[in-house]
Amino acid sequence: MVTRNFFSEELSRLRQDILAMAAKVEENLAKALTALRACDAELAKEVRASDADVDALQTKIEDHAAIILATQQPVARDLREMVTIFKLTSSIERIGDYAVHLAKAAKKLTKAGVSPFRAQEHLEKMAETGQIMLRTAISAYLEQNAEKAREAAAMDSIINSEYKIITGDILKLMKKKSSLVKSAHNILQSSNQIERLGDHITNICEAVIYMVEGRHEELNE
Repeated sequence: MVTRNFFSEELSRLRQDILAMAAKVEENLAKALTALRACDAELAKEVRASDADVDALQTKIEDHAAIILATQQPVARDLREMVTIFKLTSSIERIGDYAVHLAKAAKKLTKAGVSPFRAQEHLEKMAETGQIMLRTAISAYLEQNAEKAREAAAMDSIINSEYKIITGDILKLMKKKSSLVKSAHNILQSSNQIERLGDHITNICEAVIYMVEGRHEELNE
């Protein structure tokens, strides 16, 4: 009983750290989005600096999880959750990197002034959807709710749809106005990064379903 209680307490600490890591990434996404809208270079710098905290949390969580695996030897569903934790931290860290990429794009666009592209509105919608997806996916993990994980993954279709619109608009713009090619290229790169962000959140959802139901489900189309 003592061993089981200890395992439950340690698992609870891991969950709280994962929540903190995801919250930090979501905060960075929000800051990067604000920096993009306002062409705020200083806010973009904050995102880049804060990414170090995300990396530190990943290391802390994975080291802690490794110790638990070695000393507690969990089985069945508990073991599936431990495996899931490593998948979650890896994906959350990558999502954090995409927030940094978005912040870098905001900084570059600042030098050229406010972006004139309608495509930027679609980029913002992609980032906003990514925030909601991440929040829902982590909630699904904490609640151990497979259906909520599926709901989060379904939102990736919104990101993919906006990505297609951006790609088409940007390519047309680059042909018509050569003077805007550099800024257009920055937005195109950013949209590509956020599209991948959606894929990583979907990976989190797949991991949650595996943890809860013990089966692998492909959610990426």
